[in-house]
Amino acid sequence: MDNIFGFCAPEFAKVEKVFRRNFLDGWEYEGAAIAVYHKGKLVVDLQGGYSDASSLTKWTDKTRTVIFSASKAVGALCIAMLVDRGHVRYEDKISKFWPNFAQNGKDDITLDCVMSHRAGLAVFDDPISLEDAKNPERMAEIIEKQAPNWTPYTQSGYHAITFGWLVDQIIRRVDPKKRGVGQFVREEIAKKFDIDFFLGLPPEEEHTVSRISQPTYGYILREILYDPRVIIVLAIIHLGQKTSLTKRILHNPSWIKLDGNINTFNSPELHRLEQPAALGITKARDLGKIFALMLQGELISHKLVETFHEPQVNNIDYVVKAPIAKGHGFMYEPHPKKSGKWLFGHPGYGGSTIMMDPEEEIVIAYVSNGLKTGMGEVTRTYRLLRNAVFDSLTEIPPRIDTNGNVTVKNGHTPLLNPNIV
Repeated sequence: MDNIFGFCAPEFAKVEKVFRRNFLDGWEYEGAAIAVYHKGKLVVDLQGGYSDASSLTKWTDKTRTVIFSASKAVGALCIAMLVDRGHVRYEDKISKFWPNFAQNGKDDITLDCVMSHRAGLAVFDDPISLEDAKNPERMAEIIEKQAPNWTPYTQSGYHAITFGWLVDQIIRRVDPKKRGVGQFVREEIAKKFDIDFFLGLPPEEEHTVSRISQPTYGYILREILYDPRVIIVLAIIHLGQKTSLTKRILHNPSWIKLDGNINTFNSPELHRLEQPAALGITKARDLGKIFALMLQGELISHKLVETFHEPQVNNIDYVVKAPIAKGHGFMYEPHPKKSGKWLFGHPGYGGSTIMMDPEEEIVIAYVSNGLKTGMGEVTRTYRLLRNAVFDSLTEIPPRIDTNGNVTVKNGHTPLLNPNIV
């Protein structure tokens, strides 16, 4: 693959090597990008491959990507910004600012309950049409009449799609300007900090979005052989009764589909939806910049960020039937280098991921339009890149000798020209 470009600071040369190897070994069969921020500074910004391999359209610096559930981290941040500003508290009942929400056994559900996926609203009984999804008033009615799928607080079950509509409706009620989530992101994050991130992509920007591709059976077999945990992911998606929560989530809304030859995530109509559960569209460096700013105290206070260091819930998810650590709208994965510590952010279906180490002030944003079967650390390409980032941090930094030569204690010479042509 000759279409790899960007830059990599010398001390993170391992990341560049892994990024290139992912393409050379065929693990990246479309396009991908990784951005790493360290103490607020962009130290890795690598991109490559194809925005659409079927037409031989190469990935460029203008390519944007649908990031699936990594979008939820931005939704969680929007709620955190409103909490930090004193407009709402995590312990507030939703009915305090949305009285009609209390119907059908939802009167005790709090903001914290929703953000930690404990509200029992993982799927709605009413079929959600595309026209419903475009209409905030209609979505409010559907949520108001919905009874919980389980007794709130007793279980935590992943709200894969409904999370986005819940976050949007909450923001519309607690934001003093009564903005929807898309407008809130545009005005409070994107425009203010010159960040390329969309919840609701303008039609004139559609040509910049990479085409999402699904893995072949041969690729999936390679994934299974490398990491048998992929079998669990496949079982979650394909097994279970039609009446199970997982199956119901996969079929409502019916117009969100990744099944065989059908991939509605390539639909421009979906790209225009303001849906922070699955339809964020961005670039890796911009996704990473959002959370680098968060860790720097630019978007929310350091005190509030500290409350996100540990998960609120770490047990078997009621919907997914596998262990998931989560809290305040974020998901967590064990730190690859520090026992008992966590990275937090959010993985997305197919591999796109945003994760942070607040102590080291590291932010890793990885996006790809060539879907993998797993997500988060089960995704081989992401996991190897993540590990290379933290391997780089643990190495002894370079020093300059009396002749001006850059060396390190073990005698290796770091990458001196990080620019990639």
